Amino acid sequence: MKIQSLSAAIALGLLAQHATAAGFIEDSKASLGLRNFYYDLNTKNTADNRAEANEWGQGFIFNYASGFTEGTVGFGLDVVGLLGVKLDSGGNSQNGDSRRPGQLFPLDSNGKAEDDFSKAGVTAKLRLSKTEARIGTLQPKLPVVNFNDGRLLPQLFDGGQVTSAEIDNLTLIAGQLEHTKTRASSDDVGLRIAGAASVGGVQADSNQFRYAGADYKVSKDLLLQYYYGNLEDFYKQHFLGLTHTWAIGPGALKTDLRYFHSD
Repeated sequence: MKIQSLSAAIALGLLAQHATAAGFIEDSKASLGLRNFYYDLNTKNTADNRAEANEWGQGFIFNYASGFTEGTVGFGLDVVGLLGVKLDSGGNSQNGDSRRPGQLFPLDSNGKAEDDFSKAGVTAKLRLSKTEARIGTLQPKLPVVNFNDGRLLPQLFDGGQVTSAEIDNLTLIAGQLEHTKTRASSDDVGLRIAGAASVGGVQADSNQFRYAGADYKVSKDLLLQYYYGNLEDFYKQHFLGLTHTWAIGPGALKTDLRYFHSD
């Protein structure tokens, strides 16, 4: 069973027992964002010398985040729904047209961009004291893994994550990602790096990215970080970070140092 389906089943089963609990509804939030995106790429007469890509689309981004049920252990549910509608994306990726789609929208079997595409995700969440566990759809924004939001619709991951702030000024994070819906696709695919080789015509990928890290707030002006990421069969990465803010008159001088070591 996929993590996304499992998370939905767990959440519905738990929330059925706590549907009237205060906090779940009262602390919930919902938003609908509209994103109009035009993409223009022209590499003619360059070393790359590919055809141009001109695409235009309208995106709809819905997010719902519940609060937590009352009690020692609180339960909640998050939902994301994404829809992209094509406004213009001429050309064909298979017949040598000067315009080649595929940057904002998935392609159908004849090489043309789909008229629209959609994707959705559900996240079950559990809170105990100052520790929160999430399983299902994730959009991590961490030094060693960051969801891609550089096109019409954002990328979604499937996995699980635990965040704990039981110790004052120290936040611990650990998780595992297994699949992703990329920014221009509705399909669940494996995880890989750019340029990953094909084996027997099949794209090499992995279903396991593990990560863990810590944020330690030494003072209100100084933050220290360490994170580790491991994409199975591809790479391991260590990250060290230091962020310091120094108040100077009416403003501030911010220092942000980052060190990555990857194998």
